[in-house]
Amino acid sequence: MFEQILQLIREHDRIMIHRHSSPDGDALGSQIGLKHILRENFPEKEIYAVGDEAGRYSFMADSVMDEVADELYSDALAIILDTSASRLISDDRYAMAKTTARIDHHLFSETIASAEVVDSSFESCCGLIAAFAQESGLRFNPLAARSLYTGMVTDSGRFRYDATTARTFRLAAVLMEQGIDLNEIYRELYASDYEQMKLRARFVLKVQFTPHNVAYIYTTREEMAQLATDTFSVSRGMVGVMADMKGVDIWVNFTETEKGVLCELRSSRYNINPVAVKYGGGGHAKASGATVPDRAAAMAMLTDLDEMAGNN
Repeated sequence: MFEQILQLIREHDRIMIHRHSSPDGDALGSQIGLKHILRENFPEKEIYAVGDEAGRYSFMADSVMDEVADELYSDALAIILDTSASRLISDDRYAMAKTTARIDHHLFSETIASAEVVDSSFESCCGLIAAFAQESGLRFNPLAARSLYTGMVTDSGRFRYDATTARTFRLAAVLMEQGIDLNEIYRELYASDYEQMKLRARFVLKVQFTPHNVAYIYTTREEMAQLATDTFSVSRGMVGVMADMKGVDIWVNFTETEKGVLCELRSSRYNINPVAVKYGGGGHAKASGATVPDRAAAMAMLTDLDEMAGNN
């Protein structure tokens, strides 16, 4: 499955690793993990990781992105990770590269590279990178293993989501064999300070329900301005407060920004991806996202989700 990409890696002396903007644990974990797998196995090559800041995941080792001059792209291979659409790629200089490749686990929406491995059966892009290394006979080092394990944990919902399989655990075991400290990983991922706990409690009290019990939260720009936190921590960070609610199979978090309303869609039973795609987004069958222009469009999306819940 990975033969073409491995061959491209062997053919290029300089490799730029990209991922989607506003990175989550899987985007950063796959990027950092691949960077250090390649450095471990091809020490003669120049390997760079580029993109916007790590944000919530800045605790991850080597999460500060490399500064790369434009001219270095002319003879480079750009590998794009964990990204379903070109508009989502952080740092559009990937298009300046001599050759492009993509490794992704989202549902396919468009071709964005000359060589691609897209497999939505994987719980995470980190899982795909781990499989790539294992199948290609490449060595892991502890930093690569820790980064990949972090992404597998976050994108699998602590190994709870449907995409988690026996393969997931086999790959996780391979990473654990590199001597990573699981307590350290979980402490960084899930420890909350008092202010974060208060913020979650505040958002629990904001939950509303549609006629067919779709749970949702809507945060206006005015409300955001009053919060001492960033957009990612509200949009992606607070959608989880509606998970595991009895009788709720679909939930969505709407967050107003200058660029539109961020929509984080989740479900424990239904494929909500077509709704996200309808509104210009995408992702996974049960975890997708989109950005819509205004509140009216967000409420139209909510109506579609309510109809889905009512028809099943």
